[in-house]
Amino acid sequence: MSGDGYVKYSAEHIIAPPVEVPRWAELNEARSRLYHLGLVGSLPNGIGFGNLSIRYMGNEFLITGTGTGALPVLRPDGYCLVSSFDLEKNHVVSTGPVRSSSESMTHGAVYLSCPQANCVIHIHSKTIFEGMIRDCFPATPKDASYGTPEIALAIGKCVHELGRDEGQIVMPGHEDGIITYGPTATRTFILIQELYNKYCC
Repeated sequence: MSGDGYVKYSAEHIIAPPVEVPRWAELNEARSRLYHLGLVGSLPNGIGFGNLSIRYMGNEFLITGTGTGALPVLRPDGYCLVSSFDLEKNHVVSTGPVRSSSESMTHGAVYLSCPQANCVIHIHSKTIFEGMIRDCFPATPKDASYGTPEIALAIGKCVHELGRDEGQIVMPGHEDGIITYGPTATRTFILIQELYNKYCC
């Protein structure tokens, strides 16, 4: 995985108590399981990788906060609510005890492109990444890089072209990066588990 680990979009964040979102516990359980599989976490230099979100109302979504990758288990204060975002301007507005993940724009692109998607999971795995490239999974362009409007727009295009409420997408311009989405957190985790079983076991 490469990148500087910093939020690249422009952001407005309001510090506030955690937002109570239905199905938060289901999302957090999936996050804990992914941590133990090594698919979310932090690098030796402290930079976190991987993030999860769940739709709240409309296109608002709850997402893991930036800087939380090293924690094996998150509490509600490890999440924030993204209340609005602009893909073209690369701008996010959020509220909560922690700032939103650096991948908030790509999550937003999925929710915009698929009204039936209620969860997005972004992981990093070199083994899964290489397997998906080899097996020609849906992919974003190599020149659509991390933290840019191009990667978010490319994700949205992939989701639209897939035309279903779940999917698995590899991101060649974001080293080892993989996005999955689905109707529930449990189903989206299963899509990750299928990739893990196929390429890591």
